[in-house]
Amino acid sequence: MSDPREALQSALAAIIPGGELATMTLPDVPEMQLLLLSPDYPRGNLSAAEMQRIMDNPLYWVFCWASGQVLARYLLDNPARVRGRRVLDFGCGSGVVAIAAALAGAREVIACDIDPLALAATGVNARLNGVELSLSDDYFAVSGELDIIIVADVLYDRENLPWLQRFAARAPQVLVADSRVKDFDYPPYRALSRRDSCTLPDLDESVEFRDVRIYLADSLGHSAIGGAP
Repeated sequence: MSDPREALQSALAAIIPGGELATMTLPDVPEMQLLLLSPDYPRGNLSAAEMQRIMDNPLYWVFCWASGQVLARYLLDNPARVRGRRVLDFGCGSGVVAIAAALAGAREVIACDIDPLALAATGVNARLNGVELSLSDDYFAVSGELDIIIVADVLYDRENLPWLQRFAARAPQVLVADSRVKDFDYPPYRALSRRDSCTLPDLDESVEFRDVRIYLADSLGHSAIGGAP
């Protein structure tokens, strides 16, 4: 059986020639390490074919996005949110939030993503941090009750907004971290927390995209955990 790290490296190199994966400690979550795109990745002019290849194969899993860092930090600082509970991380990417939930004491964490490379990376990163996760490529195939759904940085595409209601209908609590939607007004979600962060490796994003906010939909009346923004 091939080394999953080698398989991920080969997949990265096929899309970003010269790109290398490296184990990195998260600035805002130093308790965790992730296998991510090395900061010295090629930044020169890309050919039209290379740009198209990247557009056709978005490598969300090679970055730890700002919203993921912030939600991971929040869960580790407020473990009561997930301790002893069955958790689903939607759009897990690198697995940062799912891993944080496991480290915070969740009974089971299901990391869900439609990208097989993201699931493979999440598996590698889970082992790197000494936790076990369940992996799923189909949200609708996850059976049984969920206690909480956690979601980071999936609202960059406004077509994903209808998922907010699907989450709230599926689980009694939902935590959403986002830095893209500044006019967030989607009941029953309410602002819960706010923190500045950045994507790793740093994409030199504008200040507005470093401003991450966490929103909670809660039908259990436990919104006091973790305080207000």
